[in-house]
Parts: sequence; C-alpha cells; structure tokens
Amino acid sequence: MNRIEFLRNSAIATGAVLIGSSMNSAAHSSATTPDVLSGKSFNMDYAPHEGMFAQHAGKSFLDQIQFMHEQGFRSIEDNGFLNRPVAEQTKIGDLLAKLGMRMGVFVVDGGENWKTSLTTGKKEFKAKFVETCHRSVEAAKRCNAKWLTVVPGFYERKLPYGIQMANVVDAMRAGAEIFEPHGLIMVLETLSDTPELFLQQTHETYSVCKAVNSPSCKILFDIYHMQRTEGNLMVNMDRCWEEIAYFQIGDNPGRNEPGTGEINYKNLFKHLYQKGYKGVMGMEHGNSIKGKEGELRVIQAYREADSFL
Repeated sequence: MNRIEFLRNSAIATGAVLIGSSMNSAAHSSATTPDVLSGKSFNMDYAPHEGMFAQHAGKSFLDQIQFMHEQGFRSIEDNGFLNRPVAEQTKIGDLLAKLGMRMGVFVVDGGENWKTSLTTGKKEFKAKFVETCHRSVEAAKRCNAKWLTVVPGFYERKLPYGIQMANVVDAMRAGAEIFEPHGLIMVLETLSDTPELFLQQTHETYSVCKAVNSPSCKILFDIYHMQRTEGNLMVNMDRCWEEIAYFQIGDNPGRNEPGTGEINYKNLFKHLYQKGYKGVMGMEHGNSIKGKEGELRVIQAYREADSFL
C-alpha cells in the first residue's frame, strides 16, 4: 500500500457520531477493553492522520483532531497540508494551538508522484523544489509546524550514481538555506514503494544529510519502509541517530497498526524512549479492521505497544 492509497482507504462517516452511544457495541463485539477511550496520554507522542477516526468523529478534520486529543494523542500528521486552502490551514493551526497539540510532518510536494526528480540536476526541477520550499515556509507558520517531508525522487538511470547523489545534495542545500532561518527541518524519507526511488536505505540518506551539513536537513526514519528494505531496525537507528529527526510507524506486512505484523513495536518504542526521543511518531498506516471497531482497535494497539514502562 502506498502513501496515497492508505490515506484514501479510510471510510468517511456521513455525519458526526456521539462517542458515548457508539462505544459499547463495538467494545463488546471485540477484544477491545472498556477503557480504550479513556483519554489517557501516552509515553510517546503518536500522531494520527485525517480519516483514521472518521467513523467516530465524522467527516470534519477539525472534529477528528478534537477526537484524537480526547483519546490522548498530542500531535497529528497531515501529508497534504500544503495543498489545503489557506483558510483551512489557518483553522487547523488555530485548533492545534488551542488544544496544545503539535503538527507533525507535511509533504513538500513537488508533484507528479516524485517523478520530478532532483537526481537529474535539471534546473527546472530544482527551481520547482525551491519554490515549493518557500510556499512550505508560509504554510508551516499557519500551523506551527517544524518538520517537512522531502522525497528527492526517482533514479536518473542515464547518470552515474555519484552524479545523482551530488545533484540531490545540491538541491537539499538549497532547501536547507530556505528553512534554516525559520527553524524548520526537512526530513528526507527513505522509501520502499518502488525500486526506482533514489533513496532506498538509511545509510544513503545519512550520507546526504552529512554532506548537506545543516540542522535543517535530517532523516525521516519510516519503520515500515525500513523493515522492508533493510531490517535490523534498532542497529540502523543507532548508527544514524544523530541525523534522525522524525519517525513514522506502520507494521509489516500490510502497513497497518502495531501488532498486525512482524515488528515488535513495544520493544522499539521502549528503545526510542530510553534514547530520549521526544519528537513526533507519525501513524502513517491504515486500519486493519474497517469501521468503528477498527478505530477502537488502533487506539488499543497503541495502548498495548506504549505500555513498556
């Protein structure tokens, strides 16, 4: 499941739902414990996205954010935030400020599903990236965002690898120059969606960040993707720790909530907690079960994985 698919796969309710009247039947029809909607805070800062709890909270993203807060979540992610109307961006930012929540990543979207690749060194692609970085600064101000996802794009098979790497570093330095004065951090995501994507493993992204040498160019360590491409998760986290600024979550296979696949998330969360990580943990995955029952199961999965103390 790719990023676009899982963001679209959550069913949207036709109206707002009263939580109290709907909870009991779902809770009793599954193994979910009655206190799943207790609203207790978590040890780590997990960030849901739009649609993840739409069956309980309704169509409105603002209502969904309110519901997330009520369940103990203190951050959100919104990959598509940059392309929302300015008025909507402002409303989201205002609500987050009111609730004391953080904005996780949104995507510095270069368009065309990453095929506009910075590996090519083409001036028009770099110019588009720079223009999008400037737009992202203004969007970040509206929601007090700190982290912005960047994907350099596809391989340019006509060029040697070293030339492609140099082109990416050059573009990332241009982005860092824009973001640094504003205290923003672009986090480069290493992906497994297709072998055509330039950054495949953490050590490659680490090399880019070291070459750029800026506090505004760091690694987004997506646990789901890295389990697929390299495994050895804790070791690779530790090796690249000084360049990692953000984590995302998804079990493998399936890219759903913790406990649905092979990754021991309880141990991973404990490892990150003990290392002193205080940043956002993006819940960039789908729900393994549809409907309200599935939404309750997502919350319970995080309660279970977060109970490492």
